[in-house]
Amino acid sequence: MTFVVVLLAYMVRRALDSRERLDPDNPWRALFRSGARVPSGREARRWPGILLVLVPTLVLLVLSHWLRDSSWYALTYPLDLLILILLLGAPGWSGRLQAYAEAWQRGDMAAARHHVKDCLKERERGQANSPSELHLTLARRFMTTMFERYFLLLFWYVVGGIAVAILVRGTLALRDHWPQGAARPGFGRAADLLAWLPARLLSLSFGLAGDLAGWLSRGRPILVSLRSRPEEVLLQSADGALTGYALDPKRFERLHPDQWLTFGDNSLTAIRNLLNRSLLVWICVFALLVIAGFSR
Repeated sequence: MTFVVVLLAYMVRRALDSRERLDPDNPWRALFRSGARVPSGREARRWPGILLVLVPTLVLLVLSHWLRDSSWYALTYPLDLLILILLLGAPGWSGRLQAYAEAWQRGDMAAARHHVKDCLKERERGQANSPSELHLTLARRFMTTMFERYFLLLFWYVVGGIAVAILVRGTLALRDHWPQGAARPGFGRAADLLAWLPARLLSLSFGLAGDLAGWLSRGRPILVSLRSRPEEVLLQSADGALTGYALDPKRFERLHPDQWLTFGDNSLTAIRNLLNRSLLVWICVFALLVIAGFSR
């Protein structure tokens, strides 16, 4: 049944994302409002945020175990499905990427930057000075977001159940939305630790779903790197797995200057297709584990 929950949650959430509905960040922002005011000099403390995430996690853990041991066992899966739908998702990307690609095709890089600037973190906006840098920054942010909002949560749900998925999603929300900026780096380190293994599994999936030879030459070395951050692993692995210089805009422009205006749209399409094929790889592997009896 876990396999069915994963499939249903993914399909429903993708449909909601395409309609830009039910932003999963809103409940976390509301929950963290209590941390907006802290005594002077204590902005870096993290325990209030940790407590706000741990309490619902523990409550759900107890509820899940109680349901599994009671006559209401069948309710655990609808509950998991509902909560997973609320945890997954990244609405807003589809429309922005389409507008970005259309602006790129017109050669209007100022408009392209304007359409996606809200998708980038503040430090990333300052790094994207040229069209090539902007596109690589956007590609890295898009892949990282899809990884965190889908692959990472589904991995931990399958491994640890819905309570662990909430803990992971709460950690990501603390990193991104905790009101006190001084505490966020600590939450970011925890998020990177939780993403270490799933990011490398997704990197391996890129090799299976894309150009295996290219991935072996560029993606495999970073796979065994202990200190590389998840976003670095994903970008370099995808660069190796994609053909046609989809993540090498400078080289593409040098080799195919007459096709430069189509690069933005073609590159984003290649990235989305690679992510979709990689998710299919995950689903197939999970199905095999279910058949073999390694999953419930």
